[in-house]
Formats: sequence, structure tokens, C-alpha cells
Amino acid sequence: MARKIPPNKEQLVSCKNRKPIIIGIAGGSACGKNRIVTALSETLFRSILKIRILCMDAYFKKPLPKCIAPFSGREYDDYNHPESVDIKGLLADIKLFLESKEFDVIIIEGLLVLQDNDLRKLLDLKIFVDADADERIVRRLRRNMRKRGLSFDEIADYYLDSVRFRHQEFVQLSKWYADIIMNGSQWSNTAIELLANWIKFRLKDRKRCDDVF
Repeated sequence: MARKIPPNKEQLVSCKNRKPIIIGIAGGSACGKNRIVTALSETLFRSILKIRILCMDAYFKKPLPKCIAPFSGREYDDYNHPESVDIKGLLADIKLFLESKEFDVIIIEGLLVLQDNDLRKLLDLKIFVDADADERIVRRLRRNMRKRGLSFDEIADYYLDSVRFRHQEFVQLSKWYADIIMNGSQWSNTAIELLANWIKFRLKDRKRCDDVF
């Protein structure tokens, strides 16, 4: 029978603090975040892993803060400012899921996932999905006209009056906190496989840790 090697001090600390792998996926409007989350979760699910997805959009405050467009002077609901998101509520839910120990992987997706310092501290892997603005606005137009019944002018006016400025002010700058920047303009199955394999490798380390005790 093989003799178990006792863990060293660093391994003991790691074992006692084990938790689900938490992935944060950020990026601009219509950059491809949702597609990546879906593909990654489906790949991990095939490995019989328990996944929990949290969308930051579900934590918008009610009522939303307002913004005044700098050139047109129009007032809009502001979906793209850090103060628009109930970060405390999101952090509280993450804490509940961590304490439940029901999930192997927690994926958090949203425009501003990498913008908040307290949220970043919880992430094992920080991903920013990057795509050019012209491609994102075309995707946004197609999506919001088809799924939300908005007109071309409604979508274009809000984007030009508000979204693009908030993107430059908050979303784009958060890219520099990312561990990985993914190409949102060109789909890559290889990138999804690499992410899934990294997660499974980290979980295998945890399993080895569990076997020590």
C-alpha cells in the first residue's frame, strides 16, 4: 500500500481554505460575454461539474440612477455606471453559494465585473472579452431590435448618448485588471477548451487536497 506523504504547511493552509473556482467575465455591451459563458458552462457540465452562473444584470438597482447625455442633454436610466449595480447584494449571494458548498464553479458575468475591488478579490480567474466598438454596436442593434422590440433610433441614440461614454469611463479601463483578454470578434473553441481545462486542473488539485484528509 502506498504511503501518503503528509502535507506541508502551505498545503494545509490551501486545503483549509478550499472553495469553488470563481470566474469573472467582463466586457463591453454585446462583446460576446454571454456566448462565452454559455459555451464554457456547457463544456464544464459535460464533465459532470456543478455550475452556478450569476449575471450582474440581475442586480441592477430599482430605481436606476439617471444620466444626462453630455451633448444632447437627454436624461436616461443609467445601466452602465458602478452605482447602478447592487454590489452588496451580489457579494452576499456569492457568500451564500460559497457557504453552501453545492457548486464546483461559480461564473459571474457582466459589464462591470472587474470594476469593483471587493468582487475582484473573490475571483480566481479574471477575463475581459474585447471587441471593437463598431462590431458591438451592430450586434447591439440586431439584438435589441429583434429581442426587445426597440427601434433603430432608440438603440442608436442611447448608445451614442450614454453607453459609449460609460464604456470608456468604466468598462474599458477595467480590462487592465484581467488575467486573460479574450477576442470577442473571432470565436475560438480552443479558447473555451483552454479555460475549461484550467478550471478542471484547479479542481483536480482540490481533489488531491481532499484525499490528504
